[in-house]
Amino acid sequence: MTDVTIAPAGPADAGEILTVQRAAYLVEAQRYRDVFLPPLTETLDEVRAALAGPDVVLAARCGTRLVGSVRARVDGGTAHVGRLSVAPDQQGRGVGGRLLDAVEQACAGRVTRFALFTGADSATNLSLYAGRGYLVVAHRPDENGNRLAVLEKTLDGPAPALVSSDGA
Repeated sequence: MTDVTIAPAGPADAGEILTVQRAAYLVEAQRYRDVFLPPLTETLDEVRAALAGPDVVLAARCGTRLVGSVRARVDGGTAHVGRLSVAPDQQGRGVGGRLLDAVEQACAGRVTRFALFTGADSATNLSLYAGRGYLVVAHRPDENGNRLAVLEKTLDGPAPALVSSDGA
């Protein structure tokens, strides 16, 4: 893998983050036959708002090119991780795992739990998260009816029990 650096994203990164996010989530849109996944319908103004708000937003760069990003919103003792995106030509090279590790480090000391979700049929994503200690704790539909897997990782105490809202 070419040298990738991960650092906090700034307002000037909004356009590149949106471009990479849309490219990355097209694979998911094809898998679920749904072009209205929230990462694909998010606007540039919404990305700018995320960058200006209290969320942790990190960008991965290969040289000057932005190749990935991730966000986390801290709420109480939980960091809600979202919008993990890696440029399609960079997927499978460890960038996603490094972004996940970096966002966890950025939230360390403030939370005892990380929560995220992904498509229940997104085997590559589920494997990435499982490899980093995340457990599926529930399934639920998204606003378009696509089945999501809800995952959590706790930093102390017992691991969450496997539960499902749909009997799976």
